[in-house]
Amino acid sequence: MHFGLTPEQEMVAETVRTFVEAEIYPHEDEVERLGYVPHELGESIKQKVIDMGFYAPNFPEEVGGGGLDHLTFTLLERELGRGSMALTHFWGRPQNILMACEGEQRDEYLFPAVRGERTDALAMTEPDAGSDVRGMKATAVQQPDGDWILNGTKHFISGAEHADFVIVFMASGVEDTPRGPKKKITCFLVDRGMPGFEIKDGYKSVSHTGYKNSILTFDDCRLPNAKVLGEVHGGFKVMNEWLYATRLTVAAFCVGRARRVFDLATQWSAERHQFGQPIGKFQGVSFKLADMITEIDAAEWLTLAGAWRLDEGLEANREIASAFRNARTGYGRSHLDFWRHGPDERLADRTVLARCAGGADLGRNVGNPASHHFPRYPAQVGRLSYAEKSKRFLAKPSILGATDNRSLLIEGKSDVRSTCYSRQSSLV
Repeated sequence: MHFGLTPEQEMVAETVRTFVEAEIYPHEDEVERLGYVPHELGESIKQKVIDMGFYAPNFPEEVGGGGLDHLTFTLLERELGRGSMALTHFWGRPQNILMACEGEQRDEYLFPAVRGERTDALAMTEPDAGSDVRGMKATAVQQPDGDWILNGTKHFISGAEHADFVIVFMASGVEDTPRGPKKKITCFLVDRGMPGFEIKDGYKSVSHTGYKNSILTFDDCRLPNAKVLGEVHGGFKVMNEWLYATRLTVAAFCVGRARRVFDLATQWSAERHQFGQPIGKFQGVSFKLADMITEIDAAEWLTLAGAWRLDEGLEANREIASAFRNARTGYGRSHLDFWRHGPDERLADRTVLARCAGGADLGRNVGNPASHHFPRYPAQVGRLSYAEKSKRFLAKPSILGATDNRSLLIEGKSDVRSTCYSRQSSLV
């Protein structure tokens, strides 16, 4: 088996990490203090990503996206996971479900989203329906003239405060099944400002300061039938076809955050001296570091393996669910300690959302051997775009002149990391 990455995949990962360190890290304190991302800052980040040619990397080339395969996109998400979610949100990755757009929907929603001209948000969760999608109470009722009337509430909706339109799932009928009546689900495209549709401030979160959630209310919101995404009552089909990779994304950004925590812990263990030596040389600390990197590496390999299987056209449902569960729980344990008003406090706070995203324990149910085959984009990485874009970006003096936070240990203290790895090998 070959466990290496291609030169282009390495370059993409390095490009994203360099961008995060130079363009995201410096603004995290400001966002933490303000509690939101200033509009000008968000647009500035977005425009820089567009100028780099890295916007919408998760979409195929034929619709104007970057055409990254699943493995390379997972590496990109891992590096974005190092930074504040409130800020990396502006590195646009529109919802893949927009690939289900047809006809005029492609010109109105898909292409503008890929170009960065319009921003989307996905809305499924309700006060009484999270993982139980069929338990949703928000309804869409078709009228004799073909229009739909939407009523109900969605909450904990990420990115809606910036969205120009939302992709919303509604209960649109009932069907009889061997296990009793089940709700039919239909997906709709709803523009901001539609009569009867309102986006309200959501709940104050204990984690991810500046990354807001919103409450969406629908009060007799009328939509033409042309706003149905996919087929009428076909919401589950659209959901299963295009939203399968969400858990892989959650796993990837948990791995990225855990690696940043490990970087901070390793640096601190090298810089902090007690009893005449760096604390990283004490077994009580070095064993913890060894445990941390072992769990992080395991989570990363599970995550990359799930992405690789998708690219190979293999069954991947169980592997993705395993990565999803392992990365979230491992990230929650990847802290030696943290201090107030520093990056480690923010990273510790972010474990709360990471443990909830995608369903608290849903990964255990999804991760069974009865997995499904998911469609995939063809690998389209080997072209001028990402290799050349990465080279040009990394060659910019302003970027190369930035402080390299990946140089974890100060000169003369690299033996602490060696101690950590020697402890790790002794445990195997």
